[in-house]
Amino acid sequence: MIIGLGRLDEIPSIDQKVLFNERINQLIKGEASLYGPCPDTDVEKLAQYYYGQIKLKNKVDKKGNTTDDIETVKLNTLNNRDIYNVGAESICYQAFKQLGIDNFLVERNWEPEQINLAATHIVSRAVYPASELKTVSWIKENSAVCQLTGYDRDKVTKDKLYGISHKLYKEKQGLENCLSRCTNELFSLHDKVILYDLTNTYFEGSMRNSKMAEFGRSKEKRNDAKIIVLAVIVNTEGFLKYSDIFEGNTADCNTLQTVIEKLNEQAGYNNKKPVVVMDAGIATDDNILYLKKEGYPYLCVSRSNLKNYIADTESNPVRVIDKREQPIDLLKVKVENDGDCYLWVRSRAKAKKENAMHNQFVGRFEEGLRGVQNGIQKKGGTKILAKVWERIGRLKEKYSSVHQYYEIKVTDNGKGKATGMTFQKKTAIPYAKKAGIYFLRTSLNWADEKTIWTIYNAIREIEYTFRVLKTDLDLRPIYHKTDDASMAHLHLGLLAYWLVSTIRYQLKIKGYRYDWREIVRTMNTQKIVTTTVEKENGDIIKIKQCSVPTDNAKYIYEILKYNPVPIKRKKSVWHTKENFKNDSS
Repeated sequence: MIIGLGRLDEIPSIDQKVLFNERINQLIKGEASLYGPCPDTDVEKLAQYYYGQIKLKNKVDKKGNTTDDIETVKLNTLNNRDIYNVGAESICYQAFKQLGIDNFLVERNWEPEQINLAATHIVSRAVYPASELKTVSWIKENSAVCQLTGYDRDKVTKDKLYGISHKLYKEKQGLENCLSRCTNELFSLHDKVILYDLTNTYFEGSMRNSKMAEFGRSKEKRNDAKIIVLAVIVNTEGFLKYSDIFEGNTADCNTLQTVIEKLNEQAGYNNKKPVVVMDAGIATDDNILYLKKEGYPYLCVSRSNLKNYIADTESNPVRVIDKREQPIDLLKVKVENDGDCYLWVRSRAKAKKENAMHNQFVGRFEEGLRGVQNGIQKKGGTKILAKVWERIGRLKEKYSSVHQYYEIKVTDNGKGKATGMTFQKKTAIPYAKKAGIYFLRTSLNWADEKTIWTIYNAIREIEYTFRVLKTDLDLRPIYHKTDDASMAHLHLGLLAYWLVSTIRYQLKIKGYRYDWREIVRTMNTQKIVTTTVEKENGDIIKIKQCSVPTDNAKYIYEILKYNPVPIKRKKSVWHTKENFKNDSS
């Protein structure tokens, strides 16, 4: 109870009472000087009277740089409590608002509470990627995300997080369209080049009833687990243009036509279509023909090493330097009866790596051959001729890239038992000459060597995308047991990636190139703290406010042009004296 107003017989009109209520609030909040006196003199007189009574009873916090702000308190009663992380959550939530995700959901007739819960879950996934159960504990014990989004922290449960993930997945196509258009408009992008690649993630569980989880070629070498394939198209700035999910046993090369058809429906590339950059695993002859038919320019790694080629007489060799200060030689070449342009590439760093791997395989192959030799000579070893050749065959299969450089002879006694084995390297081993050399294939006949090389190197952006999704946003592995839950899980990670890529792009163009985990660590230095202290008269002052950002966090706020004080300072007073009802007369 602050003060009793009685029946307010002095202002019987409902409109006057509403005006009186607004005027009292203006006076309490210190906004009287902004609005001036109320035009209704009866309302103004009554409002000033009751405001004086409220001040007399010390029922209102006073504002302004006057001596009224000075309070005498007992320092030994000062305590800090309810300390939560707010910095990383703040930049993610402001990115959420910047992308207009909340406006899109409003247009889709979502309730405000559902929008707040969706924002809470997406921001949580970006800052603290974990299971829904752990996310609930983090939201309630470690984070101020609910204070930012406006969702009641006490209502957060794992079932509600599961439910909102499924609801968001139903909006996948519309959200991707909206976000793709929004980022292009925000940062003036034109999508002249798009990057296409696939990755996969494995399941922890049998997934027996799943239609999507299948055994396939796992990029994490988890051949014991079923996998699912995630296909994404991003632009050179790292923003998603389209994503799709395929069964785990789907070959990379069998996905391009499906993805391009859906991208055409979604993006509507009618006039000038972007250049499609892809890896060798996708660039089959059939896919190349399909892109030509659809009018898409393309750039990819040639699936085979060219043999019958000649240098383009109209071009000269070019040397470029990569990020590691290693030289790379480029030369345009021509292939007979082929209208595409080919770029011969020789990388010394790649040659060094390939030679090191080659030498490692040579050492292991020779070690295996010596094991076969010892088996023939020692007691109890493998001496049956067929078994010996079987062992040699398994070694050749395992080290298929090096066995061709060896001559192997096995002697026997004519009765099916081996008596000895010798092996030696052939005199001419051309491998070292081919190391570090590969070819780029493109329909961009007009482009020079440096342009082709620059466009192809944009594919590093999609590699970073997969690294953020799998590692920073914890899409690997998947613990869900149903296809619907798995799809919702992957889509939530992609939505969180939209926040990450939006923040990262704005930082990158200003020269701030730290990875996402480092950005989160830096921003987690900002906290929101509730401080309580007792006054001399026994009243308790409670102040809730954000800590001052560190220099690094402040620098990030400045680059992003986000508000460095995400939650305004709030002060309240708990009066310990007994309150009496005011005499309304």
